[in-house]
Amino acid sequence: MAQKVLNFISNFLSKKIRTAIYSARESIGEHKRDIVVTHVEQACLGLRETRDEFEDALQRFKNLVCVNETTLDHKYNLLNRQYQFCCAKSDSVSNRIRAIEQVSEALFKEWESELNEYTNRNLRAHSKQQLKVARQNYARLIRSMQKAEAKIQPVLSAFKDQVLYLKHNLNAQAIAALRHEFIEIGIDISQLINAMEQTIAEASQFVAVLTDQKALPSR
Repeated sequence: MAQKVLNFISNFLSKKIRTAIYSARESIGEHKRDIVVTHVEQACLGLRETRDEFEDALQRFKNLVCVNETTLDHKYNLLNRQYQFCCAKSDSVSNRIRAIEQVSEALFKEWESELNEYTNRNLRAHSKQQLKVARQNYARLIRSMQKAEAKIQPVLSAFKDQVLYLKHNLNAQAIAALRHEFIEIGIDISQLINAMEQTIAEASQFVAVLTDQKALPSR
C-alpha cells in the first residue's frame, strides 16, 4: 500500500514538473507540437543508431564463426563491446519513446480542451478533424515504436548469452557448438533491423503530417 502511495506521489510530481517545463518552453515560443516533433526526430536518430549497432553486431557474429583459435580472445572483446553499445543505444530509444508519449499526451489534452474556446464553428470543426488525424497518426507511430522496442530485449538477451558463453569457453570447439545459435540470433537481428526501418519510415511520415498542419492550435 505504501509503495502505491509513493508511486502515485512520484507520478503526480513528475507530471507537475513536466507541465512546468512545457510552460517554460512555451514562454520562449516552443510549443508542444514543436516538442513532439523534436522528440520524434530524436527517436528516429536513436533508432538509426541502434539499427547501425545491431548491423555491426550481425557482421561480428558472421565473422566470429570463421576464425582460428588464436584470434578468439580479440573477437570476444569486439563482440562484448558491440553488445555494450547495443544496450546503451537501446536504452536511449526506450527513453525517447517515453518522452514522446508524455509530451503527446499533454499536447492532445491541451488541444482538445482548447476546442471549446473557438467561436467560429468552421474553424473548430477543422481543428477537431486535425486533432483526430494527429491522434490516429500518433497511435500508429507509437504502436510501431513499441513493436520495435519489444523486439530489442529478446535479441539483447540472446546476444548476452552468446557473449557470456564465449567469455567462459574461448576455444574453437565452443565456436562450432554455437554455430547454430549464431544463425538463429542473426535471423532475430535481421528482423529487428527491419522493424526499426519500418518505424523510422512511420516516424518520418508522422513528423511530415504534424508539421503540415498549419492550423494546429497552440498557446
